[in-house]
Amino acid sequence: MCVNSALAKAVDGLSARSGKVGAFRLIGTIIVLLATPSCAFAQGGSSPINTGDTAWLLASAALVLLMTPGLALFYGGMVRAKNVLSTIMQSFIAMAIISVMWVLWGYSLAFGPDHWHIIGGLNWIGLHGVGVAPDPNYGPTVPHEAYMIFQMMFAIITPALFSGAIAERIKFKAYVVFLVLWSTFVYCPLAHWVWGAGGWLKNMGALDFAGGTVVHISSGVSALVLAIMIGKRRTDERELMRPHNLTMTLIGAGLLWFGWFGFNAGSAIAANAHAVNAFVVTHIAAATAALVWVLLDWKVYGKPTALGAATGAVAGLVAITPASGFVDPLGALAIGAGVSCISFWAVGLKNRFGYDDTLDVFGVHGVGGMWGAIATGIFAVHLMASDGDPKSSGFYHQGLLYGDVHQFLVQVFSVLVSVCFAVVMTFILGTIVNKTIGLRVDAEEETLGLDQSQHGESGYEMFESGLD
Repeated sequence: MCVNSALAKAVDGLSARSGKVGAFRLIGTIIVLLATPSCAFAQGGSSPINTGDTAWLLASAALVLLMTPGLALFYGGMVRAKNVLSTIMQSFIAMAIISVMWVLWGYSLAFGPDHWHIIGGLNWIGLHGVGVAPDPNYGPTVPHEAYMIFQMMFAIITPALFSGAIAERIKFKAYVVFLVLWSTFVYCPLAHWVWGAGGWLKNMGALDFAGGTVVHISSGVSALVLAIMIGKRRTDERELMRPHNLTMTLIGAGLLWFGWFGFNAGSAIAANAHAVNAFVVTHIAAATAALVWVLLDWKVYGKPTALGAATGAVAGLVAITPASGFVDPLGALAIGAGVSCISFWAVGLKNRFGYDDTLDVFGVHGVGGMWGAIATGIFAVHLMASDGDPKSSGFYHQGLLYGDVHQFLVQVFSVLVSVCFAVVMTFILGTIVNKTIGLRVDAEEETLGLDQSQHGESGYEMFESGLD
Protein backbone atom coordinates (compact mmCIF):
# COMPACT_ATOMS: atom_id res chain seq x y z
CA MET A 1 0.00 0.00 0.00
CA CYS A 2 1.33 3.46 -0.94
CA VAL A 3 1.97 6.21 1.59
CA ASN A 4 -0.79 8.54 0.41
CA SER A 5 -3.52 5.91 0.34
CA ALA A 6 -2.44 4.37 3.63
CA LEU A 7 -2.33 7.78 5.30
CA ALA A 8 -5.78 8.64 3.96
CA LYS A 9 -7.21 5.42 5.36
CA ALA A 10 -5.56 6.05 8.70
CA VAL A 11 -6.99 9.55 8.89
CA ASP A 12 -10.43 8.33 7.86
CA GLY A 13 -10.32 5.60 10.48
CA LEU A 14 -9.34 7.99 13.22
CA SER A 15 -11.48 10.91 12.23
CA ALA A 16 -14.50 9.40 13.99
CA ARG A 17 -12.54 9.19 17.23
CA SER A 18 -11.92 12.04 19.58
CA GLY A 19 -9.70 12.86 22.52
CA LYS A 20 -6.01 12.42 23.22
CA VAL A 21 -5.93 8.72 22.42
CA GLY A 22 -7.13 9.37 18.88
CA ALA A 23 -4.65 12.21 18.46
CA PHE A 24 -1.72 10.11 19.67
CA ARG A 25 -2.73 7.29 17.35
CA LEU A 26 -2.95 9.68 14.44
CA ILE A 27 0.49 11.14 15.14
CA GLY A 28 1.99 7.68 15.59
CA THR A 29 0.44 6.45 12.36
CA ILE A 30 1.83 9.40 10.43
CA ILE A 31 5.33 8.82 11.83
CA VAL A 32 5.26 5.11 10.96
CA LEU A 33 3.98 5.73 7.46
CA LEU A 34 6.51 8.45 6.71
CA ALA A 35 9.30 6.15 7.89
CA THR A 36 8.11 3.44 5.51
CA PRO A 37 9.41 3.56 1.90
CA SER A 38 6.70 4.42 -0.55
CA CYS A 39 5.80 1.88 -3.20
CA ALA A 40 5.40 4.57 -5.82
CA PHE A 41 6.89 7.92 -6.69
CA ALA A 42 6.48 9.09 -10.21
CA GLN A 43 5.56 12.15 -12.13
CA GLY A 44 1.83 12.05 -12.50
CA GLY A 45 1.66 8.95 -10.31
CA SER A 46 1.22 6.72 -13.38
CA SER A 47 4.24 4.42 -13.03
CA PRO A 48 5.33 2.83 -9.76
CA ILE A 49 8.94 3.19 -8.70
CA ASN A 50 10.39 0.30 -6.74
CA THR A 51 12.75 1.62 -4.09
CA GLY A 52 14.74 -1.62 -3.96
CA ASP A 53 15.33 -1.60 -7.71
CA THR A 54 16.28 2.06 -7.61
CA ALA A 55 18.70 1.59 -4.72
CA TRP A 56 20.38 -1.33 -6.46
CA LEU A 57 20.70 0.58 -9.73
CA LEU A 58 22.27 3.61 -8.02
CA ALA A 59 24.66 1.37 -6.10
CA SER A 60 25.54 -0.40 -9.34
CA ALA A 61 26.21 2.93 -11.05
CA ALA A 62 28.66 3.80 -8.27
CA LEU A 63 30.34 0.40 -8.64
CA VAL A 64 30.74 0.88 -12.38
CA LEU A 65 32.23 4.34 -11.87
CA LEU A 66 34.76 2.81 -9.47
CA MET A 67 35.91 0.56 -12.30
CA THR A 68 37.47 3.48 -14.16
CA PRO A 69 39.89 4.42 -11.34
CA GLY A 70 40.45 0.67 -10.99
CA LEU A 71 41.34 0.53 -14.69
CA ALA A 72 43.66 3.50 -14.18
CA LEU A 73 45.61 1.60 -11.52
CA PHE A 74 45.52 -1.63 -13.54
CA TYR A 75 47.03 0.13 -16.54
CA GLY A 76 49.24 2.49 -14.53
CA GLY A 77 51.17 -0.34 -12.89
CA MET A 78 52.01 -1.95 -16.22
CA VAL A 79 53.70 1.01 -17.90
CA ARG A 80 57.14 2.47 -17.21
CA ALA A 81 57.44 4.78 -14.23
CA LYS A 82 57.92 7.87 -16.38
CA ASN A 83 54.46 7.33 -17.89
CA VAL A 84 52.43 6.21 -14.88
CA LEU A 85 50.75 9.56 -14.23
CA SER A 86 49.82 10.16 -17.86
CA THR A 87 48.37 6.66 -18.14
CA ILE A 88 46.23 7.12 -15.03
CA MET A 89 45.21 10.58 -16.24
CA GLN A 90 43.85 9.12 -19.48
CA SER A 91 41.29 7.13 -17.50
CA PHE A 92 40.64 9.88 -14.97
CA ILE A 93 39.93 12.57 -17.54
CA ALA A 94 37.40 10.28 -19.24
CA MET A 95 35.23 10.51 -16.11
CA ALA A 96 35.00 14.29 -16.55
CA ILE A 97 34.78 14.59 -20.33
CA ILE A 98 32.33 11.78 -21.03
CA SER A 99 30.08 12.79 -18.14
CA VAL A 100 29.58 16.25 -19.65
CA MET A 101 29.27 14.88 -23.18
CA TRP A 102 26.69 12.31 -21.99
CA VAL A 103 24.50 15.03 -20.48
CA LEU A 104 24.73 17.38 -23.46
CA TRP A 105 24.15 14.94 -26.33
CA GLY A 106 25.49 11.42 -25.70
CA TYR A 107 22.56 9.93 -23.82
CA SER A 108 20.08 11.33 -26.32
CA LEU A 109 21.97 9.83 -29.28
CA ALA A 110 22.35 6.45 -27.58
CA PHE A 111 18.94 6.02 -25.96
CA GLY A 112 16.71 8.79 -27.29
CA PRO A 113 13.65 8.19 -29.48
CA ASP A 114 14.66 5.95 -32.36
CA HIS A 115 15.53 7.20 -35.84
CA TRP A 116 15.80 4.62 -38.63
CA HIS A 117 16.76 1.94 -36.03
CA ILE A 118 20.34 3.24 -36.02
CA ILE A 119 20.52 6.29 -33.74
CA GLY A 120 18.56 8.15 -31.11
CA GLY A 121 17.32 11.64 -31.81
CA LEU A 122 18.21 14.88 -30.07
CA ASN A 123 14.91 15.00 -28.17
CA TRP A 124 16.72 14.46 -24.88
CA ILE A 125 19.63 16.81 -25.51
CA GLY A 126 20.77 18.33 -22.23
CA LEU A 127 18.65 15.63 -20.57
CA HIS A 128 15.52 17.53 -21.53
CA GLY A 129 12.61 15.25 -20.69
CA VAL A 130 14.74 12.82 -18.70
CA GLY A 131 13.37 13.08 -15.19
CA VAL A 132 12.30 11.02 -12.21
CA ALA A 133 9.41 9.32 -13.96
CA PRO A 134 10.28 5.85 -15.28
CA ASP A 135 10.64 5.23 -18.98
CA PRO A 136 9.03 1.87 -19.80
CA ASN A 137 11.76 1.10 -22.33
CA TYR A 138 14.58 1.56 -19.82
CA GLY A 139 13.34 0.24 -16.51
CA PRO A 140 9.65 0.54 -15.62
CA THR A 141 10.37 0.46 -11.88
CA VAL A 142 13.24 2.98 -11.66
CA PRO A 143 13.49 6.72 -12.36
CA HIS A 144 14.67 7.49 -15.87
CA GLU A 145 17.51 9.56 -14.41
CA ALA A 146 18.75 6.50 -12.54
CA TYR A 147 18.98 4.53 -15.77
CA MET A 148 20.70 7.47 -17.46
CA ILE A 149 23.40 7.79 -14.80
CA PHE A 150 23.97 4.03 -14.82
CA GLN A 151 24.54 4.08 -18.56
CA MET A 152 26.81 7.11 -18.19
CA MET A 153 29.29 4.98 -16.26
CA PHE A 154 29.44 2.49 -19.14
CA ALA A 155 30.07 5.32 -21.57
CA ILE A 156 32.93 6.55 -19.36
CA ILE A 157 34.91 3.33 -19.05
CA THR A 158 34.56 2.14 -22.65
CA PRO A 159 36.88 4.66 -24.36
CA ALA A 160 39.19 4.56 -21.36
CA LEU A 161 39.78 0.89 -22.17
CA PHE A 162 41.50 1.55 -25.49
CA SER A 163 43.91 4.02 -23.88
CA GLY A 164 45.95 1.01 -22.78
CA ALA A 165 46.87 0.18 -26.37
CA ILE A 166 48.36 3.61 -27.09
CA ALA A 167 49.84 4.35 -23.68
CA GLU A 168 53.30 5.95 -23.45
CA ARG A 169 53.15 7.70 -26.84
CA ILE A 170 49.89 9.58 -27.56
CA LYS A 171 49.47 13.32 -27.21
CA PHE A 172 47.09 14.22 -24.41
CA LYS A 173 45.39 16.81 -26.62
CA ALA A 174 44.87 14.22 -29.35
CA TYR A 175 43.54 11.72 -26.84
CA VAL A 176 40.97 14.21 -25.51
CA VAL A 177 39.70 15.10 -28.99
CA PHE A 178 39.56 11.47 -30.09
CA LEU A 179 37.76 10.55 -26.87
CA VAL A 180 34.87 12.87 -27.71
CA LEU A 181 34.73 11.90 -31.38
CA TRP A 182 34.85 8.16 -30.75
CA SER A 183 32.24 8.26 -28.01
CA THR A 184 29.90 10.26 -30.24
CA PHE A 185 30.31 8.40 -33.52
CA VAL A 186 31.15 4.85 -32.37
CA TYR A 187 29.87 4.23 -28.85
CA CYS A 188 26.52 6.03 -29.09
CA PRO A 189 25.37 4.33 -32.32
CA LEU A 190 26.44 0.89 -31.08
CA ALA A 191 24.68 1.43 -27.77
CA HIS A 192 21.52 2.36 -29.63
CA TRP A 193 21.73 -0.63 -31.98
CA VAL A 194 22.07 -3.11 -29.12
CA TRP A 195 20.27 -1.53 -26.14
CA GLY A 196 18.20 1.37 -27.44
CA ALA A 197 14.46 1.08 -27.97
CA GLY A 198 14.13 0.28 -31.67
CA GLY A 199 17.81 -0.51 -32.27
CA TRP A 200 18.18 -2.86 -35.23
CA LEU A 201 20.47 -5.42 -33.56
CA LYS A 202 18.17 -5.48 -30.55
CA ASN A 203 15.19 -6.03 -32.85
CA MET A 204 17.07 -8.86 -34.52
CA GLY A 205 17.44 -10.58 -31.14
CA ALA A 206 21.16 -10.09 -30.49
CA LEU A 207 21.96 -10.79 -26.83
CA ASP A 208 24.35 -8.48 -25.00
CA PHE A 209 23.39 -8.27 -21.36
CA ALA A 210 26.02 -5.81 -20.17
CA GLY A 211 28.30 -4.79 -23.03
CA GLY A 212 30.24 -7.50 -24.87
CA THR A 213 29.73 -5.83 -28.23
CA VAL A 214 28.99 -2.27 -27.11
CA VAL A 215 31.88 -2.02 -24.64
CA HIS A 216 34.56 -4.64 -25.11
CA ILE A 217 34.54 -5.51 -28.80
CA SER A 218 34.23 -1.87 -29.82
CA SER A 219 37.06 -0.67 -27.57
CA GLY A 220 39.23 -3.75 -28.19
CA VAL A 221 39.26 -3.60 -31.97
CA SER A 222 39.54 0.19 -31.88
CA ALA A 223 42.61 -0.30 -29.70
CA LEU A 224 44.18 -2.48 -32.37
CA VAL A 225 43.49 0.07 -35.11
CA LEU A 226 44.96 2.90 -33.04
CA ALA A 227 48.01 0.86 -32.04
CA ILE A 228 48.77 0.18 -35.69
CA MET A 229 48.14 3.79 -36.74
CA ILE A 230 50.28 5.33 -34.02
CA GLY A 231 53.15 2.85 -34.35
CA LYS A 232 55.50 1.14 -31.93
CA ARG A 233 56.99 2.75 -28.87
CA ARG A 234 60.52 4.06 -29.17
CA THR A 235 62.82 2.00 -26.99
CA ASP A 236 66.39 2.01 -25.81
CA GLU A 237 68.27 -1.27 -25.51
CA ARG A 238 69.24 -0.31 -21.96
CA GLU A 239 65.66 0.51 -20.95
CA LEU A 240 63.49 -2.06 -19.23
CA MET A 241 60.02 -2.32 -20.78
CA ARG A 242 58.45 -4.48 -18.09
CA PRO A 243 55.70 -3.27 -15.71
CA HIS A 244 57.08 -0.94 -13.07
CA ASN A 245 54.56 -1.64 -10.27
CA LEU A 246 52.61 -4.89 -10.33
CA THR A 247 51.28 -4.19 -6.84
CA MET A 248 49.36 -1.28 -8.33
CA THR A 249 48.13 -3.49 -11.16
CA LEU A 250 46.79 -6.13 -8.77
CA ILE A 251 44.96 -3.49 -6.73
CA GLY A 252 43.45 -2.19 -9.94
CA ALA A 253 42.38 -5.69 -10.98
CA GLY A 254 40.73 -6.17 -7.60
CA LEU A 255 38.79 -2.93 -7.97
CA LEU A 256 37.71 -3.96 -11.46
CA TRP A 257 36.52 -7.32 -10.18
CA PHE A 258 34.57 -5.61 -7.38
CA GLY A 259 33.04 -2.99 -9.65
CA TRP A 260 32.10 -5.55 -12.28
CA PHE A 261 29.30 -6.84 -10.06
CA GLY A 262 27.58 -3.52 -10.65
CA PHE A 263 28.49 -3.66 -14.33
CA ASN A 264 26.79 -7.02 -14.89
CA ALA A 265 24.28 -7.54 -12.08
CA GLY A 266 23.19 -3.91 -12.31
CA SER A 267 22.27 -4.48 -15.95
CA ALA A 268 19.19 -6.37 -14.77
CA ILE A 269 17.89 -2.84 -13.90
CA ALA A 270 16.18 -4.42 -10.91
CA ALA A 271 17.00 -6.18 -7.67
CA ASN A 272 15.67 -9.50 -8.89
CA ALA A 273 16.63 -13.07 -9.79
CA HIS A 274 18.38 -11.99 -12.98
CA ALA A 275 20.63 -9.68 -11.01
CA VAL A 276 21.48 -12.53 -8.66
CA ASN A 277 22.31 -14.87 -11.53
CA ALA A 278 24.45 -12.23 -13.22
CA PHE A 279 26.29 -11.59 -9.96
CA VAL A 280 27.00 -15.30 -9.40
CA VAL A 281 28.17 -16.15 -12.92
CA THR A 282 30.33 -13.02 -13.06
CA HIS A 283 32.35 -14.17 -10.09
CA ILE A 284 32.57 -17.76 -11.30
CA ALA A 285 33.87 -16.76 -14.73
CA ALA A 286 36.47 -14.37 -13.29
CA ALA A 287 37.77 -16.91 -10.79
CA THR A 288 37.94 -19.67 -13.39
CA ALA A 289 39.74 -17.49 -15.92
CA ALA A 290 42.29 -16.29 -13.34
CA LEU A 291 43.05 -19.86 -12.34
CA VAL A 292 43.38 -21.12 -15.91
CA TRP A 293 45.65 -18.21 -16.92
CA VAL A 294 47.94 -18.88 -13.96
CA LEU A 295 48.14 -22.55 -14.94
CA LEU A 296 48.98 -21.57 -18.52
CA ASP A 297 51.73 -19.26 -17.28
CA TRP A 298 53.05 -22.06 -15.11
CA LYS A 299 53.03 -24.49 -18.02
CA VAL A 300 54.47 -22.20 -20.68
CA TYR A 301 56.87 -20.00 -18.68
CA GLY A 302 57.59 -22.24 -15.72
CA LYS A 303 56.21 -19.87 -13.04
CA PRO A 304 52.74 -18.73 -11.93
CA THR A 305 52.75 -14.95 -12.35
CA ALA A 306 50.80 -12.23 -10.58
CA LEU A 307 50.35 -10.39 -13.87
CA GLY A 308 48.85 -13.55 -15.34
CA ALA A 309 46.38 -13.89 -12.48
CA ALA A 310 45.26 -10.26 -12.86
CA THR A 311 45.02 -10.48 -16.64
CA GLY A 312 43.10 -13.74 -16.48
CA ALA A 313 40.58 -12.35 -14.00
CA VAL A 314 39.92 -9.33 -16.22
CA ALA A 315 39.62 -11.55 -19.30
CA GLY A 316 37.04 -13.68 -17.49
CA LEU A 317 35.07 -10.58 -16.53
CA VAL A 318 35.17 -9.37 -20.12
CA ALA A 319 33.92 -12.66 -21.53
CA ILE A 320 31.05 -13.15 -19.09
CA THR A 321 29.75 -9.59 -19.59
CA PRO A 322 27.45 -10.24 -22.58
CA ALA A 323 26.43 -13.66 -21.25
CA SER A 324 25.84 -12.86 -17.58
CA GLY A 325 22.08 -12.52 -17.93
CA PHE A 326 21.65 -15.66 -19.98
CA VAL A 327 23.95 -18.47 -18.75
CA ASP A 328 24.09 -20.69 -15.68
CA PRO A 329 27.12 -21.37 -13.42
CA LEU A 330 28.39 -24.27 -15.55
CA GLY A 331 28.22 -22.06 -18.62
CA ALA A 332 30.20 -19.43 -16.74
CA LEU A 333 32.89 -22.01 -15.94
CA ALA A 334 33.20 -22.89 -19.61
CA ILE A 335 33.28 -19.24 -20.70
CA GLY A 336 35.93 -18.36 -18.10
CA ALA A 337 38.17 -21.30 -18.98
CA GLY A 338 37.73 -20.68 -22.69
CA VAL A 339 38.61 -17.01 -22.63
CA SER A 340 41.90 -17.59 -20.83
CA CYS A 341 42.99 -20.10 -23.43
CA ILE A 342 41.90 -17.87 -26.32
CA SER A 343 43.20 -14.55 -24.96
CA PHE A 344 46.47 -16.12 -23.77
CA TRP A 345 47.07 -17.04 -27.40
CA ALA A 346 45.75 -13.69 -28.74
CA VAL A 347 48.11 -11.64 -26.57
CA GLY A 348 51.02 -13.28 -28.36
CA LEU A 349 49.77 -12.12 -31.76
CA LYS A 350 51.43 -8.73 -31.35
CA ASN A 351 54.85 -10.37 -31.35
CA ARG A 352 53.97 -12.39 -34.43
CA PHE A 353 52.52 -9.49 -36.43
CA GLY A 354 54.65 -6.67 -35.06
CA TYR A 355 52.05 -4.22 -33.73
CA ASP A 356 52.53 -2.59 -30.31
CA ASP A 357 49.37 -2.98 -28.23
CA THR A 358 51.02 -1.67 -25.07
CA LEU A 359 48.77 -3.30 -22.48
CA ASP A 360 47.14 -6.06 -24.56
CA VAL A 361 43.77 -4.39 -24.93
CA PHE A 362 42.94 -6.19 -28.16
CA GLY A 363 43.97 -9.60 -26.86
CA VAL A 364 41.98 -9.28 -23.63
CA HIS A 365 39.03 -6.99 -24.43
CA GLY A 366 38.68 -7.36 -28.18
CA VAL A 367 39.19 -11.10 -28.50
CA GLY A 368 37.71 -11.79 -25.06
CA GLY A 369 34.62 -9.77 -25.95
CA MET A 370 34.21 -11.67 -29.22
CA TRP A 371 34.43 -15.00 -27.41
CA GLY A 372 31.95 -13.84 -24.79
CA ALA A 373 29.39 -12.68 -27.36
CA ILE A 374 29.68 -15.90 -29.36
CA ALA A 375 29.71 -18.03 -26.21
CA THR A 376 26.42 -16.39 -25.24
CA GLY A 377 24.97 -17.97 -28.34
CA ILE A 378 26.41 -21.33 -27.28
CA PHE A 379 25.65 -21.55 -23.57
CA ALA A 380 22.47 -19.45 -23.14
CA VAL A 381 19.80 -21.28 -21.15
CA HIS A 382 16.25 -20.63 -20.02
CA LEU A 383 16.27 -18.32 -17.03
CA MET A 384 13.07 -18.89 -15.13
CA ALA A 385 10.98 -16.00 -13.86
CA SER A 386 9.68 -16.05 -10.30
CA ASP A 387 6.29 -17.25 -11.55
CA GLY A 388 7.87 -20.21 -13.35
CA ASP A 389 7.19 -18.91 -16.83
CA PRO A 390 10.45 -17.97 -18.60
CA LYS A 391 8.66 -16.03 -21.32
CA SER A 392 7.10 -13.65 -18.82
CA SER A 393 10.55 -12.43 -17.81
CA GLY A 394 11.67 -11.41 -21.27
CA PHE A 395 14.73 -13.66 -20.94
CA TYR A 396 13.58 -16.67 -22.89
CA HIS A 397 16.67 -17.77 -24.80
CA GLN A 398 18.60 -20.88 -25.68
CA GLY A 399 22.04 -21.34 -27.16
CA LEU A 400 23.61 -23.70 -29.65
CA LEU A 401 24.30 -26.21 -26.90
CA TYR A 402 20.56 -26.52 -26.40
CA GLY A 403 19.65 -26.68 -30.08
CA ASP A 404 19.14 -23.03 -31.05
CA VAL A 405 21.26 -22.53 -34.16
CA HIS A 406 19.52 -19.25 -35.03
CA GLN A 407 20.58 -17.52 -31.81
CA PHE A 408 24.16 -18.62 -32.35
CA LEU A 409 24.19 -17.18 -35.88
CA VAL A 410 22.67 -13.93 -34.65
CA GLN A 411 25.48 -13.64 -32.08
CA VAL A 412 28.15 -14.27 -34.71
CA PHE A 413 26.56 -11.68 -36.97
CA SER A 414 26.44 -9.08 -34.19
CA VAL A 415 30.14 -9.63 -33.53
CA LEU A 416 31.03 -9.15 -37.21
CA VAL A 417 28.93 -5.99 -37.45
CA SER A 418 30.47 -4.51 -34.29
CA VAL A 419 34.02 -5.30 -35.42
CA CYS A 420 33.55 -3.83 -38.90
CA PHE A 421 31.82 -0.69 -37.66
CA ALA A 422 34.40 0.02 -34.95
CA VAL A 423 37.37 -0.64 -37.26
CA VAL A 424 36.13 1.61 -40.06
CA MET A 425 34.99 4.46 -37.82
CA THR A 426 38.12 4.37 -35.66
CA PHE A 427 40.33 4.53 -38.74
CA ILE A 428 38.38 7.50 -40.12
CA LEU A 429 38.35 9.40 -36.82
CA GLY A 430 41.99 8.55 -36.09
CA THR A 431 43.02 9.80 -39.51
CA ILE A 432 41.17 13.08 -39.00
CA VAL A 433 42.86 13.68 -35.64
CA ASN A 434 46.26 12.64 -36.97
CA LYS A 435 46.02 14.96 -39.99
CA THR A 436 44.94 17.94 -37.90
CA ILE A 437 46.70 17.92 -34.53
CA GLY A 438 48.73 14.71 -34.73
CA LEU A 439 48.29 11.58 -32.63
CA ARG A 440 51.82 11.03 -31.38
CA VAL A 441 54.28 12.97 -29.28
CA ASP A 442 57.70 13.65 -30.80
CA ALA A 443 60.76 11.53 -30.05
CA GLU A 444 62.18 13.86 -27.40
CA GLU A 445 58.89 14.02 -25.49
CA GLU A 446 58.48 10.26 -25.62
CA THR A 447 62.00 9.68 -24.33
CA LEU A 448 61.46 12.14 -21.49
CA GLY A 449 58.20 10.46 -20.60
CA LEU A 450 54.61 11.64 -20.95
CA ASP A 451 54.31 12.56 -17.27
CA GLN A 452 56.75 15.42 -17.77
CA SER A 453 56.22 16.24 -21.44
CA GLN A 454 52.40 16.28 -21.35
CA HIS A 455 51.61 17.25 -17.77
CA GLY A 456 54.76 18.75 -16.25
CA GLU A 457 54.45 16.38 -13.30
CA SER A 458 55.82 13.09 -12.07
CA GLY A 459 54.13 10.12 -10.53
CA TYR A 460 57.15 9.47 -8.29
CA GLU A 461 58.78 12.82 -7.61
CA MET A 462 60.86 11.53 -4.67
CA PHE A 463 62.28 8.62 -6.66
CA GLU A 464 62.19 10.03 -10.13
CA SER A 465 65.82 9.38 -10.97
CA GLY A 466 65.80 5.70 -10.16
CA LEU A 467 62.58 4.41 -11.70
CA ASP A 468 62.86 5.17 -15.40
